Amino acid sequence: MAGETNLSVLIKEMTPKLNLGDYVFITTKDISKINREHTLFEFKEKEGITIVMEKNKADALKLTYTYVAAWITLMIHSSLEAVGLTAVFSTALAEHNISCNVIAGYYHDHIFVDKNDSKKAIQVLTNLSNTHS
Repeated sequence: MAGETNLSVLIKEMTPKLNLGDYVFITTKDISKINREHTLFEFKEKEGITIVMEKNKADALKLTYTYVAAWITLMIHSSLEAVGLTAVFSTALAEHNISCNVIAGYYHDHIFVDKNDSKKAIQVLTNLSNTHS
């Protein structure tokens, strides 16, 4: 499996990057009107299909959402087999009363936090990375 598995290295070198834009989670049973080029993430659940996309694209399609998020990417190539990274950064965020929704891609971990918490979340993650021994 490609990617880093050493937890200390993952934390020290995670390099959180705040992506530009506002992002929303929507759910639907019918994705026929949604251009998949506009989706960041899609997951089929029994109750419906969850899609993460840019807020402006959801607004143009008149899709309903209740949560506007900022998108943070951890720039280190983490292995899908790595153990503990999500627990460490989600605990640090929780200690600062920041909720997070995590999506693991093949190369990177992606964290969605409330848009209002984006700068604070970047600061928490950067401090975690800089102070980890």
